[in-house]
Amino acid sequence: MKNTKLFISMIMTTLILSGFTCASAQDWPQWRGTDRDGEVTGFTTPEIWPEAFTLKWKVNVGAGDATPALAGNHLYAFTRQNASEVVLCLDKESGKVLWRYDYEAQEVTGAAARHPGPRSSPVVEGGKIVTLGVGGILSCLDASTGELVWRKDPFPGVVPMFFTAMSPMIVDGMCIAQLGGAGNGAIISYNLDTGDEIWRWAVEGPDYASPVLLSVAGTKQIVTLTEKSIVGVDASNGKQLWKLPFPPQRRAYNAATPIVDGQTVIFTGAGRGTTAVKIEKQGDGFAPVEQWTNTELGVQFNTPVLKDDLLFGYSNMGNLFCLNAQNGETAWVDTLKNDRGGFAAILDAGQVILALPSSAELIVIEPVEDKYTELARIKIADTPTYAHPVVTGNRIYIKDEVNLALYMIK
Repeated sequence: MKNTKLFISMIMTTLILSGFTCASAQDWPQWRGTDRDGEVTGFTTPEIWPEAFTLKWKVNVGAGDATPALAGNHLYAFTRQNASEVVLCLDKESGKVLWRYDYEAQEVTGAAARHPGPRSSPVVEGGKIVTLGVGGILSCLDASTGELVWRKDPFPGVVPMFFTAMSPMIVDGMCIAQLGGAGNGAIISYNLDTGDEIWRWAVEGPDYASPVLLSVAGTKQIVTLTEKSIVGVDASNGKQLWKLPFPPQRRAYNAATPIVDGQTVIFTGAGRGTTAVKIEKQGDGFAPVEQWTNTELGVQFNTPVLKDDLLFGYSNMGNLFCLNAQNGETAWVDTLKNDRGGFAAILDAGQVILALPSSAELIVIEPVEDKYTELARIKIADTPTYAHPVVTGNRIYIKDEVNLALYMIK
């Protein structure tokens, strides 16, 4: 009997802790979800879309555009409150703050001062949460207590023109982040547990894009847009495997996350269209082989989603579009401008595509190629929305300018 009670106690303790350390299939533990592809799992599509969602709770968490992370029973918000950058752990059911960690933030100046809060989304894995502040400070905290595990600032005071926007990722026990600024930066791998540097690729600095993972011929690759290129480096040692020039033009930026489909990488940028390349093993190395280029459609401040060989996104002019990802041909472009600069979130929610421009109107569209088909348009916040929504089951978590809210979709 004593052994049985002890066993049950151990199981209960494990389940309680798992709320902080383990991710489920319906979690959203990092930028663009579990696989960094914008795909929502476990979403319940209503038979009839309501005119409004039901608010369950709303909490003022602070300013910022970082997407919250959902892991187990907890939400992690990364924001700015006055002169501090703040990490908050909230109960996902009630919005109650379970712990708080803060540190002095760098002042945000120039045009970027209109968005002084963090833009980089946190990542939760292995009982840790990693954040990247606007001034380039990379922090790793214990996800259950909020205690600092390690902190790095390899390029003090050096950031892109409009400060940081890259969201870190975790691969095989390593935290991967592109830090620094133009002409003085690097992709760096840190040991998640200790913060020790494992490798560094220091050929180019970052712009505003985030990395993704690609696997070809058994080799895991970190793929990202840099200040003037797209590059693939070996995830185990940081060795450059391939690189293509992709310099921004005029007032454009490299801000979109590359899209991975098997061995194909799709990348896009304002004024430069959208291109697909296949990464092929050639001898002892790898080479990108162009598949197609669409010169009509490029994005600025969003990352499209790939669904059933169709690419859905917001053009840099603020128009929703659909592109055939097999041949690169434009399927359709909606005539309505929903956001002047293409500030938007695009999610694949199974039966529908969810689009959330900064106007805070959630747009529901049918994922079809023949024409733009809008199913619903629902206002979900009173202030602009720059963070991605976090969608699971019949719930949608929304971060607006200063609030984090849970809405029920009934």
